[in-house]
Amino acid sequence: MTISDLKQSPPDSVKSKINWARIEEADNFAKTVKLFRQGKYDEDSFRRFRLQHGAYGTRMTGDYAMVRIKLPAGEIYPDQIEKISQLSEQYSIGSAHFSTRENLQLHWVILEDVSEIFRGLAEVGLTSREACGNSVRNVMCSPLSGVCPDEEFDSTPYALATARFFLRNPMAQNLPRKFKFNFTCCEKHGMVRIVDVGLIPQIREIDGSPQRGFKIFLGGGLGNKSFVGHQLEDFTPEEDLLYTSIAVMRIFDRLGDRKNLARNRMRYLVNDMGWEKFQNLVFMERAVVRATQSVITQLDVDHTPNEIKRPIRISDESGGDTTPDGYARWLKTNTVKQSQSDYRSVFLTLEAGDITASQLYALADVIRNFSSEGKARSGFNQNIALRYVHEDDLPRLYSKLIEVGLAKSGALTMTAPIGCSGTTSCNLALTNSHRLAKEIQRKFLELKLDEDDDLSDSSIKISGCPNSCGQHGIATIGFFGGGGRVGKDMYANYQMSIGGRSDGDTMLGQTLLRVPAKRVIPVILKIIEIFKENKKSGDTLKTWIHRVVNGNEDSAIKSIADIKKILEPLIIPPTIEEDPDFYLDYGSDTSYHTKTGKGECAA
Repeated sequence: MTISDLKQSPPDSVKSKINWARIEEADNFAKTVKLFRQGKYDEDSFRRFRLQHGAYGTRMTGDYAMVRIKLPAGEIYPDQIEKISQLSEQYSIGSAHFSTRENLQLHWVILEDVSEIFRGLAEVGLTSREACGNSVRNVMCSPLSGVCPDEEFDSTPYALATARFFLRNPMAQNLPRKFKFNFTCCEKHGMVRIVDVGLIPQIREIDGSPQRGFKIFLGGGLGNKSFVGHQLEDFTPEEDLLYTSIAVMRIFDRLGDRKNLARNRMRYLVNDMGWEKFQNLVFMERAVVRATQSVITQLDVDHTPNEIKRPIRISDESGGDTTPDGYARWLKTNTVKQSQSDYRSVFLTLEAGDITASQLYALADVIRNFSSEGKARSGFNQNIALRYVHEDDLPRLYSKLIEVGLAKSGALTMTAPIGCSGTTSCNLALTNSHRLAKEIQRKFLELKLDEDDDLSDSSIKISGCPNSCGQHGIATIGFFGGGGRVGKDMYANYQMSIGGRSDGDTMLGQTLLRVPAKRVIPVILKIIEIFKENKKSGDTLKTWIHRVVNGNEDSAIKSIADIKKILEPLIIPPTIEEDPDFYLDYGSDTSYHTKTGKGECAA
């Protein structure tokens, strides 16, 4: 093979070892849609069927759906990305959306075309089965699992095994409500205390030999009423992982509230029963499961190591000796050193999780050419992680990302806010949280706030309603949408909270005040100004706000009431004659209203 052949031939693609799909489900979905259109399938039954297969309702219409593609443990491969790019152009709106739960969503798909998407996904081993509905949702795993310097072992194989065990499993098809697993690498990453089952890998010395296991948290979750999870026990050995998971799910299935849709998540059961009683019930149920399950009922954990092979490339026009403008800023705010020497994980900044079909197609090529593991991981913050990028290749990678419009800086800072889909597609949304997140990102990058070390570990998260798809409850600065009124004129409004966090000191944010949509950016900038005026040496915005909300600050700002007092003049609404734009939500040129449809979160 000649040098020119090497230059023109793309690297071999790594492909998923797990096929999550079943092609017959596409055929079954097509037949069921036809029966529904003919009036032979009642609406409630069809809704449950549709959700079980991962097709969510779209705002104010029954003719379109959102297809939610599951990426177990966040893993996605180049051939899968190319297929999703193609499906997006053929059947969706020419773009896709990365969610906060490591799913990839295609919006505004004609109902009759959903089965065609299922067929295309099956070709590359992907499925949307149980991405919605009352089942085990996508099993998440930190994108840094396997490369995090602080982890004790890689939990990714366990996340994949858990996802495989519960997918299409009869015990998980008709739960009282959705059920979520989060695996992570360490205390800092992974949000394990705000899901039904959260797991941190641990190694303990038992009888003189190291034993793998997990620190397990149960009963957390975000929503209209949020709760922080409880630690089940000091250490759960790996052989008890599946027994514990089955036990918790059986208790929820048996005792969860199936009648009151507003209170049928497991966190309400734990809260109503009391943690100690629930904990003891788990121990007893686990003993029953351990004694009665067949020996063949076990997790199929694949410990085969991934092949790490740096792609073979030669110097080309995108390389050279010059470092592109903005490289240092991007390197600082979008990459982290791995535990493996000479490698970094690179996080690609998206605008509220959105990526175009052409960018997806280019991304597949980028992964082949720069990731030594040959795949990507979706993150918890609506972004994408390319891992095992050799440090020598980073300038070339940045140049390539500039070409395809994926080189924005700030991925790991508060300048990359989370914004759920909001009124762009969701039936329950009250505000366009999606567009607001983009407006904040554009403004803050313009101000170069991503370069401010004091703001790097803070977060902004926005939900279009109280249901927390944007995870506002665990944000340094969080917002959820609603409406405000001056006389007969309405405007988009947000309830703002501060002090939330999802690390080892997980806590829910404290309510501060209501902020009109068009005043959100000035209010955040004012909070940063207040922080700068009162911070101590070594403070970040996150640590300073944490001190304030816990009543431990001794500056001029001693409580959130002091912050509220300073902010109140900024949120006074003008009349519609004084500022007509104030009464338009972001992305809208018509008067604001709070019209909603029937939600399907609990269907």
